[in-house]
Amino acid sequence: MSGKETQTILVVDDERSMREFLDILLTKEGYQVSVAASGREACQVVEQNKYDVIITDIKMQDVNGIEVLKKAKTVSPESIVIMISAFATAETAVEAMREGAYDYIPKPFKVRDLKKIVRDALESKTPRTAENADDRSKVRFHFGCLIGDSPQMRKVYDLIERVGPTKSNIFISGESGTGKELVAKAIHRESPRKDKAFVVINCSGMPENLIESELFGYRKGAFTGAATDKEGLFDVADGGTVFFDEVGELTPAIQVKLLRVIQERTFTAVGGTEERSVDVRFISATNKDLESEVMKERFREDLYFRLNVIHVNMPPLRERDGDLPFLAQYFLEKYSAEIGKNVKKISAYAMDLLKQYQFPGNVRELENIIERSVALETSNIVLPESLTLSNFQRERNRENRRRRDLTPEGVNIDEILGEVEKEYILKSLELAHGSKQKAASLLGITMRSLRYRLDKLGMITSPD
Repeated sequence: MSGKETQTILVVDDERSMREFLDILLTKEGYQVSVAASGREACQVVEQNKYDVIITDIKMQDVNGIEVLKKAKTVSPESIVIMISAFATAETAVEAMREGAYDYIPKPFKVRDLKKIVRDALESKTPRTAENADDRSKVRFHFGCLIGDSPQMRKVYDLIERVGPTKSNIFISGESGTGKELVAKAIHRESPRKDKAFVVINCSGMPENLIESELFGYRKGAFTGAATDKEGLFDVADGGTVFFDEVGELTPAIQVKLLRVIQERTFTAVGGTEERSVDVRFISATNKDLESEVMKERFREDLYFRLNVIHVNMPPLRERDGDLPFLAQYFLEKYSAEIGKNVKKISAYAMDLLKQYQFPGNVRELENIIERSVALETSNIVLPESLTLSNFQRERNRENRRRRDLTPEGVNIDEILGEVEKEYILKSLELAHGSKQKAASLLGITMRSLRYRLDKLGMITSPD
């Protein structure tokens, strides 16, 4: 297939208006479109002709979409089948995926979403060549561990390349779960110290009464239980890198001693008298606002400036434009292999839900969500029902959108009202099981008004 003009699509729907709409839409996109007015007709047509893509409604009066799918996969296994319906249950969607459907789209859907799914489906049929091997579906790795190509992350990559070879101390800030330790490891691997130790010190997870002896080591008899000499973590890290994770949790007493190590590059073991020299690079990270902690005198200002010679800020996942699909696909492949399941992709609707979610736990939360989804999924595609998103977070996001403060810069009132309107329309259609007539009644508006609003929001559904 060299171009859209050779790519064929069969649209199967027993509702004339939907058939005609999809015929016009896909023809304008340059595809060769055929239509079938029933499941029975579709089963006859696919025996006579082969199609690149078949788009079929699930609920039809004579032969349903599942039967069309089975027939298509029997006579033309290479055809990609996309299921679409306002009435399908989770069980129906799972059955469709088990039978080999490429994706499942619930009505109402957005025109741009359908276009993208069809485009992606056709691209999946195209053999990889040197020209398209590096396509948009390929997961992009940087420094062997960081994933994503967003402008925000490219700034981080640029900083890693520039500061890696230097001796300067690095301070990494960012919300919990953004990947601060991965950045620290990448900086270490880009440095002349890459063949030496990279020692992680979790400042929040180490008991206060043990942290000094863990850092500096101790001498025999220094305290009860000290039966022999023991090296500290600074001894282990000599010549390499020390990474202080959650450095804002260090106690004032340890802050003083750490400052001396950074300034003098020497330390004394607990119970010892001899000063020991150490050659380490310090990388520290925190999800706290350390400048605020300094202002409140909970963190030493002189230590803060010693640690924060070069600042790297890790952006939250919600601000990393376009990175979420790459990350989600990577975790999907990782846990499919680990758990031993053949889950190949994330459904379009499930991906849309992920894109709308704010991810308070960032990349770590996304990884946990995908791992749970793979473990729970019974088909070869992640469906919305397998996603475990925080209901509290979703409700808070809705409230935040509805309660945006009016600032001197102003707001986009049409955008805000449009979001609220869309939420109520989707909920009404859900309660009405896809019936626009019932949904209009629930909303207290006329059918004509509902159709106008659906069209304005770019949402396509079935007519009553």
